Amino acid sequence: MNVNSDVVRLAEVRSTPLSVDEAREAVADPAAGGIALFAGAVRDHDHGQEVTALSYSAHPIAASELRAVANRIAGKFDVKAVAAVHRTGDLQIGDLAVVVAVSSAHRAVAFDACRALIDELKETVPIWKHQRFTGGASEWVNSA
Repeated sequence: MNVNSDVVRLAEVRSTPLSVDEAREAVADPAAGGIALFAGAVRDHDHGQEVTALSYSAHPIAASELRAVANRIAGKFDVKAVAAVHRTGDLQIGDLAVVVAVSSAHRAVAFDACRALIDELKETVPIWKHQRFTGGASEWVNSA
């Protein structure tokens, strides 16, 4: 499948709050009958422990790697548009850490492409999560 440069409409790593509406609007297309969207939020626990603080750090190439992932997904699936944005810095419980969206003529493709997009982003984009827990323990996670 050939990828038109207009298919990846949003691919950023940023320190400012994320918006589900921004991603949805980025992938809106008159030919799209389905939009699938995933929003990852900071939760208050992990590994059975209470999370007290969380921050994300990104390698300088993270934004270009995120765009490369979005382009690969656009090339693998018959999609109209793709959007992906990840947050860096200190986040609070409930803040959005990542938002991805995909539009396609049909819902099944949109769902499949959206899942592939978030899964590949988490596996390959160099973004690290630092979680701090009640009691002073902490961990670094190489996952988006």
